[in-house]
Amino acid sequence: MKTDSQVKKDVAAELKWNPAIDATKIGVEVTNGIVTLSGTVGTYAEKWAVEKVTQRVVGVKGLAVEIEVAVDNSGLRTDVDIARSAEQALQWVTYLPNGTIKVMVEKGWLTLSGAVDWDYQRQTASGAVRYLAGVKGISDNIVINPTEVSKETKSGIEAALARRSDSDDQNISVEVSDGDVTLTGTVTNLWERELARETAWSAPGVRHVVDNLSIAY
Repeated sequence: MKTDSQVKKDVAAELKWNPAIDATKIGVEVTNGIVTLSGTVGTYAEKWAVEKVTQRVVGVKGLAVEIEVAVDNSGLRTDVDIARSAEQALQWVTYLPNGTIKVMVEKGWLTLSGAVDWDYQRQTASGAVRYLAGVKGISDNIVINPTEVSKETKSGIEAALARRSDSDDQNISVEVSDGDVTLTGTVTNLWERELARETAWSAPGVRHVVDNLSIAY
């Protein structure tokens, strides 16, 4: 098991390794495996990258993100400009029928709302606007349309988890009730936990994923 000092060292090294991140502006502290990230970045895209990169490090049990997005003058946009750019970006996404997602912007914070049939469409919408200039944060209020869940949903998720695991021992149990999927058990890192969540979301008819997974080393 890694010590907190080793986790801190590895997170700092991983941040420095990523060319999309200015690691000199990111503070890292670790207590009992919980990583606290602090500092200031110039774009929301960089903040998102910091979070994702940190999750990949073995030994990270959780994240507390205290990073501020401070857009410099060259990247400043009015809320109207951001909203217009977001609407145009969403129109270019082939996975999303036009008019599916609504956009609201307040002081650089972008809120997405609407309803889609699949979680990958929701994720695609967020990804389409994540890198727009002037965006300081994103609130995802997109919901999944209700769809009948088949009897094979549970076994399908379990089979997908098994295919994506590098271990013969599957430590994740799956329970399905209507459109709710509950995951329980243990994983070895945050990245594996996120993969399990994405796997559950990929099943047809899933509207909510309850993550009761714990991290064990």
